[in-house]
Amino acid sequence: MARQRRVNKAPLSHHHHHHHHHDLSQLDEAQGSYFNPKEGSSTTTSRRHQQRRHQWCPTVLYMACAALVVIAVIYFLYVGYVETRINTPIAAPKVVTKSGLEVPERYWGTYRPGVYFGTRTRHPTSLLTGLMWFVPGHFQNNMLALRHWCDQADELSRYGWLLHDGRDFGMQSLEDKHVTLQTMFVKQQGGQHGGEWSARINVLPKGKKQIGSEASIIYYVVLDPEDGDAWLQGDIGSQHSLGSVRGFSASVGGFHLSINNHSGTITHQHALLTKHLGLSQLKETVMRGLRVFQGQNEKHIGLAGEMFDHQDLDRKPNFVALQVSGQVPFSVDVVYESNSASPERQQKLVGEVLTTQLQEHEEKFHKDFEAKFPLESKGFTQEEISFAKAALSNMLGGIGYFYGASRVTGQYNKEPVPYWRAPLYTAIPSRSFFPRGFLWDEGFHNLLISKWDREISQDILAHWLDLMNWDGWIPREQILGTEARARVPDEFVVQDGRNANPPTLLLTLHSMLAEFKEDLSDDDYHYLSRLWPRLRAWYSWFNTTQIGELPGTYRWRGRNPNAVRELNPKTLTSGLDDYPRASHPTREERHLDLRCWMTLASGLMADLARLVEKDPIRFQESYRFLSDSSWLDALHWSYAANGYMDYGLHTDQVELRRATPNAEYQRVTLEPPQYRHIDAFGYVSFFPLFLQIIDPHSPKLGQVLQDLHRTDLLWTPYGLRSLAPNAALYNRRNTPHDPPYWRGPIWINMNYLAVRALYHYSNKDGPHRNQARQLYLELRKNVINNVKKQYMSTGYLWENYNDRTGRGQGCRPFTGWTSLVVLMMGETY
Repeated sequence: MARQRRVNKAPLSHHHHHHHHHDLSQLDEAQGSYFNPKEGSSTTTSRRHQQRRHQWCPTVLYMACAALVVIAVIYFLYVGYVETRINTPIAAPKVVTKSGLEVPERYWGTYRPGVYFGTRTRHPTSLLTGLMWFVPGHFQNNMLALRHWCDQADELSRYGWLLHDGRDFGMQSLEDKHVTLQTMFVKQQGGQHGGEWSARINVLPKGKKQIGSEASIIYYVVLDPEDGDAWLQGDIGSQHSLGSVRGFSASVGGFHLSINNHSGTITHQHALLTKHLGLSQLKETVMRGLRVFQGQNEKHIGLAGEMFDHQDLDRKPNFVALQVSGQVPFSVDVVYESNSASPERQQKLVGEVLTTQLQEHEEKFHKDFEAKFPLESKGFTQEEISFAKAALSNMLGGIGYFYGASRVTGQYNKEPVPYWRAPLYTAIPSRSFFPRGFLWDEGFHNLLISKWDREISQDILAHWLDLMNWDGWIPREQILGTEARARVPDEFVVQDGRNANPPTLLLTLHSMLAEFKEDLSDDDYHYLSRLWPRLRAWYSWFNTTQIGELPGTYRWRGRNPNAVRELNPKTLTSGLDDYPRASHPTREERHLDLRCWMTLASGLMADLARLVEKDPIRFQESYRFLSDSSWLDALHWSYAANGYMDYGLHTDQVELRRATPNAEYQRVTLEPPQYRHIDAFGYVSFFPLFLQIIDPHSPKLGQVLQDLHRTDLLWTPYGLRSLAPNAALYNRRNTPHDPPYWRGPIWINMNYLAVRALYHYSNKDGPHRNQARQLYLELRKNVINNVKKQYMSTGYLWENYNDRTGRGQGCRPFTGWTSLVVLMMGETY
C-alpha cells in the first residue's frame, strides 16, 4: 500500500549533547598524547607542538562551542516549530469562499440551538436575541423556574421544532409544566444586513386550570463584549408597542426590535437595561434584575429597569431585556427591523401580515417535504408524516453558528494551546446535552440535511474541513465561544492532535456524489476542487497516524493501556466509546471498523479524483488492496466465532475489584491475555456489511446476513443492538460511574448503515439478494416503528433505545443521527 514515509524527527535529547562534550574530551586526550616532553623529544619540537597546540586548541573549542550553540538554537527552533504545528492551518485555499453577509439569505437564523428560542447572525461578534419565560409560583431547586437554555433538568414534557426549513421559517412547540409556548419564526429579505425577521410567541394554558393565570415572557437583545462601537437603548413601551430596543452593532448596523400585542390581555410590562455578566451568564443577569413589585391589591415579579454597578461611570447597557406578563392565553409578535431596509419595506412583518407569511411558508414546507421524501405516496399516515417532519425540522432547527478557538494538545505540546479562532456552521446532536459540533456525528447529520438542501450541507462540510491543520487533522469536538464552553466539563475540552474520529463526512460526500455524477455543474466542480487538497491531506493523515503494524491493518490511537480503573480501556476516537476491544491495548491491535472506514475512503477518493481530473491510481490501488476479501479474511475473520472481528491482546476474564472497602475499584486480570480475535458479536463485527465492502457473491455475505438475523446476537424487534447478549461485556458498566453505552443499546446511526447496506445488496446480482431484501424490509420496519412509537409516547427522539424494551434512553431530545429514520421512511439512501 502506498504509504507516505514518516520522517522520524526525534527531538535531540540530552545525551546527544553529552556526546559532543565527550568528543571534545577525546580530542584533548588525543592532543595530549601527541606530544609528551617526558618521552625525551627535543625541546624545539615540543615547543613547536606546544605553540601549535596553543594555536589550534582555542580554535577547536571555539568551533565546538559554536557548533553546540547552533545545535541548541536549531533544537529550540525545532521544538518551537513542532509545538506550533498543532495549530497551524493547512496551506490550501479555504473551502468556504462566501461567508457572513456574502450569503445574505442565510445570514440571520435560529443559530443558537442551545437555547429554547434565539436568533443570531453568521458573524463572529453577532448581535444575539433570545427568549426566557417563567410562571410565578413555579419553582425549581428553590428558585424561580426561569427557562432559557435547553436543559433536561427543566423536564419539559416535550419541545422541539415541528417545522423548520433551515433558512427562513420555523414553528416550535415548548410544553412546560403549566404553559405551552409556541414560537414561530419567519424572515424576509431586504436591506444590506441579511434581511428582517419576526417571531410570534403564543402562551397557551396546559389545561383548563391555567386559563386566566399569569405568565411572563422576557425577550432580550445582547451585544458581544468584543463589538467595540455597538450600543443599545431600551424603552418599556408606548402606544405603539409593549417595549422596544434600538441599537447598532457591527454585525447588523442600525436596528429596531419591538414587542407588539397580538392577542390577549397584557397585565404588566418591565425592562432591564444593564451590563451582562458574560454571554454564558444571561439567565443569571436576568435573575439578578428581578424584583417583587407591590400593586394595590397584588404582588408581581418584574425586571428592575436600569441597573448598573456603582463603579460603572458610562452606564451604557449591552443587555436589554423586555418583559411582558399576561393572562394565559396571550400572544405577542417580536419584530426585528433593519435600518437599511426601511426605505424599501413594503409592510411591517406583524399581525395579519405575519399570519399570512407564516401560512405561506408552512404550505411551501409541506409541498417541498413531499417532493423530497414522498411519504404520502408510500402510504404513511398523517401522524407518521408529522413525526418525520418534526425529526427533519429538529435537525435543521438545530443548525448553529459558533465562533472561537478550540483548546488542543499534540505530541510535542506539554500544555494545551488555543487553535486558531474560526467560525463553525454545523448541526448538533442534542440541543440539551450536546449543543455543539461533533465531527463523526456531522457526517451522519448531513446524509439527511443534504437530501433536503444540498447548499446548506456543502457549506457545513466546507466549514468543518476549513478547521484542518497542516497535518490533515481536524479536532473531533468543537467547543467554540463562551456559551459552548460553559456547558462542557473541563476534562472534555482539550482535543488531542493524535486522535482521530471516523471520517463520516465522506459518507455525506459519497451520497452527494451520486447527484454530482449525474450533473456536475461548474459550481460543483469548483467546490470539489477546493475540497480536494484537504480530503487528500485528511486521507494521508489517517494513513500515516492510524496504521497498524501489518500492511492493511489499522488501529485507533488514544486507547490507554494503563487505564486500570476501566473494565475495558475506552476507544473514544472510534465514536463507539466503550465498545469492547482488546482488553490490553498494544501496537499489534487491529481494528476492523477503522479498516472498513479506510476502504470506503479509498474508493471515494478515487471517484472524487476522477471528477476533479486528478490521478486516481494511488487511491484505486489502496481500494483494491483493502477491499480484497481474502486479505480482509486473513486479518479479521475469526474461525472460532465464524465472523469478522477485531484482533489483539485479549482476555474476557477481567473484573473491577477493590483492595479495601474504601479503595477505588481497579481492574483485575484473572487469566493472562493472549493474541487472538476478540470474539464478541456487535456493531464492529458487521462493519464489512455496513460499509458495503463484502462482495455480493462472497459466501461470507450469506453467513454475515444469517448472523445479522439471529435474535441471540444483534436482532431485536426494535432494531440491531450494539453488542450480543452472549458477549462478556454485554450491558456491563465500564467503571462504577459509567453505565453501558455501546454495550447493548440500539443506536440509529448504525441501524441506518445496516438498512442502507441491506438495500444495496438487495439491488445487486448475487446469491444473497433475496435474503438481503427480506432483512431490509423487516429491519426498516422495526426501526421506524419503534422510534416513532417512543416519540409519540415520550415527546422525544432519543440518543439510543433499550434493546430489551425498545424504550428511549440516554439524552433527549437527540435529533442528531436518530433523525436518519426520515431517510429510511423515504427510502432515500
